[in-house]
Amino acid sequence: MPVVRPQVPLALDEQTLNCFVVTARCGCFMQAARRLNLKPVALRKRLAVLEARLGYGLFVNRNNNPVLSQQGERLLSILQAREPAVLPPEPCAAPTRVRLAVAEPLLQDLLGRNLINFVRQHAGMRLEVDTFDASQTPGREVDVALWLGDLQHGARATDFAGAQPEALATLEYLPHIAKRYAREANRPASLADLQDYMLVQWQGEAGVVALTPWHSLLQSRSTGVTQIQDYDMYCQLIKCSASVGLLPHYASHLDRGLLALPGMFREPMRRRVWLAVNADTEGDPLVQVMVAAIRAAFDERREWFAGI
Repeated sequence: MPVVRPQVPLALDEQTLNCFVVTARCGCFMQAARRLNLKPVALRKRLAVLEARLGYGLFVNRNNNPVLSQQGERLLSILQAREPAVLPPEPCAAPTRVRLAVAEPLLQDLLGRNLINFVRQHAGMRLEVDTFDASQTPGREVDVALWLGDLQHGARATDFAGAQPEALATLEYLPHIAKRYAREANRPASLADLQDYMLVQWQGEAGVVALTPWHSLLQSRSTGVTQIQDYDMYCQLIKCSASVGLLPHYASHLDRGLLALPGMFREPMRRRVWLAVNADTEGDPLVQVMVAAIRAAFDERREWFAGI
């Protein structure tokens, strides 16, 4: 005898049914909305329309979480028994992949929170994030690049087809030390005062022309220098080991325990933050959302960069 397969009640569209299945699978309206790239309110409206058409409730509230009702469990069983077993992917006007290349200090210091929000709101995408330092280049296959360059132009823009670099901010680099290791009475005020301190160098900034005064100081020493490749550990050494290291001027905004030591060098050490978008993908909606998130990260901290 031929196998009789359950039928989906009414002429329900696949998009609405997929909203139901994903919500049932996630057990959370918020997570289901992220997975579907919808606002939670829009998802709830779709489910309410579905329940109205069916004439019964699909979920009951249990400890603020949606739990399938008896009728909801029956509908889910019917949908899972269909062929093909897997529903078509939910509709999404945006591409499913975004490729971001970002200088590691910018990711750690400025972009982290905005990137987390971006991921939370677009759980259905594929995000590729590559970090790089001054000796590396993001490459042409990247959709969005955010890097540190000189003040005049964004040299790495040539790695993107037709991309025009946009200057987002100017950073001034200053020696920093943890406040607990530099009381006001013995605070270093000159290069000579630094002789009693360990200097730390992030290798990702070795060879950067704009930081030449600092590099010259390091090269003048035969001892009392630590070079490290990991940026996070580099920052920890400044915060926790009574060492002095070079950081952007905004470091004390991120950590009030850090103290900048201005006036050490005759000439300021400045670099500029550059943003470029691949001309081949700049029109994709998710790429545009990523670019907006990056700009927002700097707009939120605009006062940090004023006057430089």
